[in-house]
Amino acid sequence: MSERPIRIAVQIKPQHASYAEIRKAAALVEELGADVLFNWDHFFPLSGDPDGAHFESWTMLAAWAEATERIEIGALVSSDGYRNPNLLADMARTVDHISAKGGEGRLILGIGAGWFERDYDEYGYEFGTAPDRLRKLRDDLPGIRARWGKLNPRPTRDIPILIGGGGEKVTLRIAAEHASIWHSFGDAETIARKHAVLDEWCAKIGRDPGEIERSAGVSPRPGRFPEDLADYPASAEKLYAVGTRLFTVGLEAPTWDVGPIRDLLAWRDERNA
Repeated sequence: MSERPIRIAVQIKPQHASYAEIRKAAALVEELGADVLFNWDHFFPLSGDPDGAHFESWTMLAAWAEATERIEIGALVSSDGYRNPNLLADMARTVDHISAKGGEGRLILGIGAGWFERDYDEYGYEFGTAPDRLRKLRDDLPGIRARWGKLNPRPTRDIPILIGGGGEKVTLRIAAEHASIWHSFGDAETIARKHAVLDEWCAKIGRDPGEIERSAGVSPRPGRFPEDLADYPASAEKLYAVGTRLFTVGLEAPTWDVGPIRDLLAWRDERNA
């Protein structure tokens, strides 16, 4: 884990903006040199006007795959409950090929159990209980991998799977079994404890924990976590010290403030030199 380079991800929140604005923001993020570009898989805004402008994740990812050249792309994260796992595998394979541009694809399949009840209720999906949704995620992931092996053409690469969520009894076990990347939120102490739990699950199933890239969110607003996040690199240093290597910062309308992104990219380059 300590040998991995630092990477910076930007999550463009697909809310309260036109798609033209979102497309420009995505192009800017790639131009600045970020490593990964995320959106999210919801149907309604998560902040601000709950009925404000909002766009769907996977059709946007296909557009980003065509419009970008270098940056990896994905949803942080897709809800497993919205789609048949075979269909989701096919969608991911297709976006992988669109993004390849003559080389390997750039899609990361971010996936989680889902949590925003309004998405389920208004679009006619069964919300159920948290254990129900986690069991579905656990059961669907092998099928997604199996479908990739049956598709013609197959994915251009072994598509990385990012598991989002911090539940220590179930989610982290699922991450130990399937994740290339594990993502969560929290202060450095919380993240360090969850890293240790993930390592324990890896030991129980016989997997090298170093195979899993550790990812965490860095908030652009001071006070989101217990430490003061006004100084982004200093906060990132605390997460780095406990093993985090992929750092995600949000970008949203109407300000499209790229200051935190520039700070983190400069810190990444200094640290990776």
